[in-house]
Amino acid sequence: MLVSWRDGLLRFARNDGPKGDGVSMVKITAQASHPFSTADKAAALALTPVSRETEARLDRYVDLLVEWQAKTNLVASSTLPHLWTRHVADSLQLLSLAPTAKAWVDFGSGGGFPGVVLACALAETPGANVHLVERNAKKAAFLREAVRVTSAAATVHLAGIGDSVDRIGSRVDCVTARALAPLHQLVGFAEPFVKEGAKALFLKGQDVEAELTEATKYWNIEPRLHSSRTGGHGWIVELDRIERRNPSAITYGDRA
Repeated sequence: MLVSWRDGLLRFARNDGPKGDGVSMVKITAQASHPFSTADKAAALALTPVSRETEARLDRYVDLLVEWQAKTNLVASSTLPHLWTRHVADSLQLLSLAPTAKAWVDFGSGGGFPGVVLACALAETPGANVHLVERNAKKAAFLREAVRVTSAAATVHLAGIGDSVDRIGSRVDCVTARALAPLHQLVGFAEPFVKEGAKALFLKGQDVEAELTEATKYWNIEPRLHSSRTGGHGWIVELDRIERRNPSAITYGDRA
């Protein structure tokens, strides 16, 4: 559901929640304590249904992530029992907010959320491609292997975010980021793409109000908030327009 950011947060604080949107604010509790909990997976796919082909790709991706997690820190180990709801479903929900988008850029892809998950879901879409931007060499190696084993629609860029505009070069429909940086920095990273017509979708937590307040010091934005389908005080910040308050100033998101 789309709400104005201040009204949405006030309603959430009263434990009232956005109403009438057909999206339940669900707190998921996994029934098993290991990464392969069938209950957790079932709950995730009930929130964000996918095709059998996409489910098979996601299974291969999750298996690979758990294997690599033993030697490379890709996600917080405490979240592994809830991997499907905490990470996979959280990523999949972005597709409903940009249903026609084919060209995506995911900043700081890390363990592949949301970028690899989106690429698995878009693998059968002609012309789709998710640009996975990651400057950590080990994580970029994992992303390449994930793309290989899943046949996902993605390209891995071992680069800083500040270099992504020149590297990608082509038109982008949607920009994403999750657990990467404060919102005012993300807005700066996304600005070049949004100016050319892209939408930005940033996954944020319970501190989103403070982050929005800080971001509006540097940027003229009209954010729209969507409550996360997976609950947990999560929000998605949607931006279609970004303008610098001081066009001559260098802002936080210029280089990374």
